[in-house]
Amino acid sequence: MVWQCVKMAFKAIVANRMRAFLTMLGIIVGVIALVVLVSLVTSAGDAVTEQVEGLGTDLIRVTITDDGGRPLQLEEVANFTLHEDIGAAAPVNQVAATARFGSERGRATVTGTTPSYAEISGVTMVAGRFLRTTDVDNNTHVAVIAERAAEALFGTTEVIGAPLSLNGRPFTVVGVVEDQESLTNLLMPGHTIYIPYTTAVRMADHLSSAVTTMIVSAADGDMNAAEAAMDEMLLERFRRNPDAFGMFNQALMAEAMDEITNMLTYLLGGVAAISLLVGGIGIMNIMLVSVTERTKEIGVRKAIGAGRWSIMFQFLIEALVICMIGCAIGVALSWGILEVASFLVGDVMDFRISLDVVGVAVAFSLFIGLVFGLYPANKAASKRPIEALRYAG
Repeated sequence: MVWQCVKMAFKAIVANRMRAFLTMLGIIVGVIALVVLVSLVTSAGDAVTEQVEGLGTDLIRVTITDDGGRPLQLEEVANFTLHEDIGAAAPVNQVAATARFGSERGRATVTGTTPSYAEISGVTMVAGRFLRTTDVDNNTHVAVIAERAAEALFGTTEVIGAPLSLNGRPFTVVGVVEDQESLTNLLMPGHTIYIPYTTAVRMADHLSSAVTTMIVSAADGDMNAAEAAMDEMLLERFRRNPDAFGMFNQALMAEAMDEITNMLTYLLGGVAAISLLVGGIGIMNIMLVSVTERTKEIGVRKAIGAGRWSIMFQFLIEALVICMIGCAIGVALSWGILEVASFLVGDVMDFRISLDVVGVAVAFSLFIGLVFGLYPANKAASKRPIEALRYAG
């Protein structure tokens, strides 16, 4: 019976192709709005979250804003790691410089730090070594550079032992690391180069070696516990002055981005759902017209024994078929739109159709067909055979 009703529904749709297409148009537009908008937001949210996580979501950045005449010294940074909730701590002194090798030169972001920086930031060595404690203690002029910097300045990553000039000062390359994005590198773009903290202080001509910025990791991955521990230790260090420092937990940024993405998904999904509801109204309208046009057909079927549920089921199936064809066309067009969008933005972002959203679109289309097809189907089933056969149109 179901298959027979489906065949009859397709026959009715084919007989009125243009009217059926215009009826489907509301569903098509609604599905496109739902699938494309939500997929765009989801893809963009995933891309931004990935970038945020690339900045490091398992570290805390501490900035000293008012030391009250008691500057934080390099020797004190290591003392913070004595707390059970603190894994590692490293000072960060970042300056802009001009890097030069032979005739090649370029802008560089020079980060003065200590060996713990590699552990906290997840630096991966490609060749050579990272900074050592002896480099910091002896103000050694050694440099660790990123792969892109090596390729740009030297034309190769095999640069261990090569001379490098930073703002006219000679350095020796001792290591090459994988390119890594960081929050400060985004603010100060250029070739990424790491040098000992004490050397960076002298390079910047600072009168004091006081630490104003440092990064901290948690001992067991509990960033909230690590943040609370740092807050208490810094309050004690700066005489309970909460304005003496600021802390930024980068894990909170990723959580905030997830919340924003979810909010936008629900908002745009709701707007698209309204479009589908409008399409449903169009289906109900055209089904009522179809019921009126086929009044005699209904009368004949009832006269030869068709029951109320048989008639009702026939028109309900027709409404569902229209909805599902429109949904299928909408999903196909959505896929094409997302592919074109991905092609246009290139490597910046990859827009992919979300199968979860497609499932929601299919389920909602079925719901629309059922709800808005129920009244016309009931109206058709309620017609009396005698009156239907007398109907003159």
